[in-house]
Amino acid sequence: MSALASDTPNPKAARITFGVIGAVVVLMGALGGVLVALVIALALLGTPLFAVMGGASELAWLAHGDAEQQLLRRLAPEVFGSRFAGSPILTTIPLFTFVGYLMAESKTPERLVRTATAWVGWLPGGLAIVCVLASAIFTLFTGGSGVTIIAVGGLLLPALKQKGYSDKFALGLVTTGGSLGLLLPYALPLLVYAMVTTLDFQLVNKAVIAPGALVLAFFVAYAAYVGVKEKIARTPFDLQEALASTWAFKWEMGVFVILVVGIKTGMTDIDEAAGLVALYTLCIECFVYKDLSIKKDLVRVAKASMALAGAVILILAMANALTNYVVDQHIPNKVLDAMLRVGLDQTWQFLIVMNGFLLVLGMVMDGFSAILVAVPLVLPFAAHFGLGPFHVAIMFVLNLELAFSCPPLGLNLFISSFRFNRPVVSLYRIAMPFVGLLALALLVITYVPRISNVLVLDDIQAWRDKAEKDNRTPREAWRLECVQQDPSNPLPCTEADKKKYPNGQMPEPAAVVDAVDAGAATGTGEDDDDIEALIRGKEAGAPQAPAPGQESDDDLLDMIKSNKEAGAPAPEKKAPAPGQETDDELLDMIKTKKDGG
Repeated sequence: MSALASDTPNPKAARITFGVIGAVVVLMGALGGVLVALVIALALLGTPLFAVMGGASELAWLAHGDAEQQLLRRLAPEVFGSRFAGSPILTTIPLFTFVGYLMAESKTPERLVRTATAWVGWLPGGLAIVCVLASAIFTLFTGGSGVTIIAVGGLLLPALKQKGYSDKFALGLVTTGGSLGLLLPYALPLLVYAMVTTLDFQLVNKAVIAPGALVLAFFVAYAAYVGVKEKIARTPFDLQEALASTWAFKWEMGVFVILVVGIKTGMTDIDEAAGLVALYTLCIECFVYKDLSIKKDLVRVAKASMALAGAVILILAMANALTNYVVDQHIPNKVLDAMLRVGLDQTWQFLIVMNGFLLVLGMVMDGFSAILVAVPLVLPFAAHFGLGPFHVAIMFVLNLELAFSCPPLGLNLFISSFRFNRPVVSLYRIAMPFVGLLALALLVITYVPRISNVLVLDDIQAWRDKAEKDNRTPREAWRLECVQQDPSNPLPCTEADKKKYPNGQMPEPAAVVDAVDAGAATGTGEDDDDIEALIRGKEAGAPQAPAPGQESDDDLLDMIKSNKEAGAPAPEKKAPAPGQETDDELLDMIKTKKDGG
């Protein structure tokens, strides 16, 4: 199709687009009111996202029911707060973006494709599998699916057609393959999610390996099926070419080595590792491969990458300010109460609603903003239904992958339409088989949560063992096992732990039982009455003192004897009432007065 044809307005596409926008605006207006409908309409009509979020935050505060809260300055404190402005992830975003632009502008995509082709090109559907793997790895490098579609897709689409793949399959593969790398370790959306939830990003990177491999396996299997179905010729495996292509790609592989070794050994934090990777990439592209020139290309690449990174950070800041209002007004709790009132009280029901919400949000927002806006909304629900933090994280990111490719508003569809001069409506049907694969993966991961945390179970058990050794509650393990309503005061997740640790505390009766067992072990031989006295805080085996006025003669003699032996003065005699003295008592009184002078 010619560029002229692609630039011709399409009335049908326009009607469909505006119809979808109108339906979404009406629905959101019915649910949230006029202000919500206005904000959604502005967002769908192309208003800059940071302006939509910042404006929505200000309108929300100005419409607050409490006059003392109707202040414009409520926006700034959350933007510059330590949780956001002090996060190392905020430094990591522009550095990784710079790395991605350097690789996209160099010949890295060509070296990556050559290496992947040499190793897996001989398989059924080999070149399509190369496209899957190369797209995933390059998205991981660059942090964005758009760059991958333009760089790797532009390189592989002609090759796929030349190899014999159908136009629909080839175009659908390069369009949807751009988002596959989002579910791999050290992908930027995962780092942003870890920043928002304060979840250990190293454990998140570890947990994502199994679900990420599952998604890639679905795409690889489908590529192999199409290769066999369309009878695509295979490329014989050449070990010499495989080793030579890998050797040519070795310097780019060093990016992973620096990143993983630096963080795993504790020599660098994530932002420091990102700085080292950026410097390393600049050196290899300009001085080793010499694909880029310091004088001609560096300023241009840096300017483009920082413009994108600045836009992302600005969107994140405004999304963070909007999140502050959502949390302050307890909107998630109100929505949860409404869901429970209408009968959505089962975990499987909530999972369907959550995935639908995230899918729509991912189509109208970029990935980072969707995470910042949706996480505070979803986490209270996840805590109520006892979902695991890694399970929720994987579902979040996989929903982004699905949303980027899902008609009618998926970002990848518009980028592919621009890059390959195709009407965006024509890509809807082409993308559907791949959207179905992503939806299937999401379904499996949603209802088999074990996939999302299988690789971190040993870490959770290690925290349990440490707590057992220190004789305290396994609070760190609880934070990793289930989403907590209050992360500063984690509570047990399983029924066994709830019985073992009532209200999240060490069981109190254990101290009494231990004391009784210790007494039995020393052979003191307390009977039941002594044990009861011990529990009441009395000395076991001690005789009970007689009540005052009920002492026997023997008791009185024992008391007088004890006082004398202890050197204590004898108890004074009680003076007789006046007029009732005996003769002896009168004589003693007269004698006492004389002795006293």
